[in-house]
Amino acid sequence: MRILKKSILVVGFVFAFVITLTYFMQEKLIFLPTKLQLDYAYNFTQPFEEFFIETGDGARLNAIRFKTENPKGVILYFHGNAGDLSRWGVITSYFTQFNYDVVVMDYRTYGKSNGKLSEKALLTDAQLFYNYVLKNFREDEITVYGRSLGTNLAAFVASANSPKELILETPFYSMEDVAKSRFPILPVKYLLKYKFKTHDYIGDVNCPITIFHGTDDTVVPIESCKKLTAIIPAQQLDFVVILKGNHNNLMEFSTYQEKIARLLN
Repeated sequence: MRILKKSILVVGFVFAFVITLTYFMQEKLIFLPTKLQLDYAYNFTQPFEEFFIETGDGARLNAIRFKTENPKGVILYFHGNAGDLSRWGVITSYFTQFNYDVVVMDYRTYGKSNGKLSEKALLTDAQLFYNYVLKNFREDEITVYGRSLGTNLAAFVASANSPKELILETPFYSMEDVAKSRFPILPVKYLLKYKFKTHDYIGDVNCPITIFHGTDDTVVPIESCKKLTAIIPAQQLDFVVILKGNHNNLMEFSTYQEKIARLLN
């Protein structure tokens, strides 16, 4: 009996330790930034300009704008949770072939951007960049695009404005929903400081919504995406399921390429 009690105490201590560690380390689990020196020189094959936007709380956010001749619109792109613009610039320059300008920013603590991270700050920053593209384009010329973590910010921006369309690549219902799939035995509902409730925003989006998700995604399970699509009116949604696609390779599939070409052409 004494051994059993001791074992229970040890298990309880370990569980409590894991919960505490998860709570205080969650930013390092959710956000995976890489840093760039301020004098780092971007090198892309497409014409671009680098710029910064200052926020109301003193952060300075770095961004890239890819430029095309006589663009028919602009894609405001919110990237995933890892890397920086040296990587995401290469990925997003893909869309210039359709004669769209592309604006992509680095979140706080990513690349050359600074500032204190919080969910509220990230959403406010996302709106700042929507305001930026509004200076040069009408709303009916703006496509809002989000990938992975960025799908939450993209859905928020689309819900608060009236863009031409919203494109989401590997979106999730909420951060809690994804965390439960990763840590099923932990009380994630009470641990998470970052809620990222995409489902709270998607119902207020009035433009057409296109969603891409792979069946083999092990980062954001397709089941979480399906929960999100279930609350979008059928006439508003185009849900593109990519067989055998994973979290990071959807652009390699002809299903994705053909659909994007039709959307942007």
